[in-house]
Amino acid sequence: MSTLHHVVEGSGPVVVLIHAGVADLRMWDVQVDTLTASHTVVRCDLPGYGGSVPDVDTSHAESVLSLLDELGVEGFALVGASYGGYVALQVASAVPDRVERMVLLDAAADLVEPDESLRAVWRQEASLVEAGDLAGATALMVDTWVGPEADDEHRALVRDMQRRAYDLQLAADDDEEAPDLPVALSSIDAPVTVVVGQHDHAFFKATARALVDGLPRADLVELPWAGHLPSLERPVETARLVAAVLG
Repeated sequence: MSTLHHVVEGSGPVVVLIHAGVADLRMWDVQVDTLTASHTVVRCDLPGYGGSVPDVDTSHAESVLSLLDELGVEGFALVGASYGGYVALQVASAVPDRVERMVLLDAAADLVEPDESLRAVWRQEASLVEAGDLAGATALMVDTWVGPEADDEHRALVRDMQRRAYDLQLAADDDEEAPDLPVALSSIDAPVTVVVGQHDHAFFKATARALVDGLPRADLVELPWAGHLPSLERPVETARLVAAVLG
């Protein structure tokens, strides 16, 4: 298992930031400036993203846990965006005694069935990738996941992060992946703030409600201005929200 590419900044209680599936650790650049005032911030590139090579032998959640063990981190808060929220739920389910608080930003989870509009996006993406049209697939992902509040700089960043992920994952040329760790919502006793954008896809809004219903200590925050990636749409506001939750 190779160590994930990661950055550690600040001092104080540890918060771990896990990026979305169209991104890498750069998606948190603005949030880090706020969070390092009171926390040690650990952010990493999951395998097959940013500076981390794909790893077919270890799940993404196991890779995060291995990194934290290497860093000597015992207790920590977790912030996960989209697919990173699903990874965060796996981590918290595996080591609930180590997780002090969680913030889930438009998190994915296997709790509700994806609707046809979302399945259509996935089919279109797969078709473009299979045809070798990575520019088209990247454009589709930006149009699908980046909400109207994002500026041109952050749209360009998502475009760069997603294209980097395609390049890394396709170069690996291996369809085998280690199975995800199980998610057991009832075992996660830490306070969880579930955040969802009102302009996000119906699947993620339904997932947010299911998470609040299933987690023992969860509350829901709905952002009237946000789409799927609030930390890239209004980075400063999202940073303040996360900082307020972490305390």
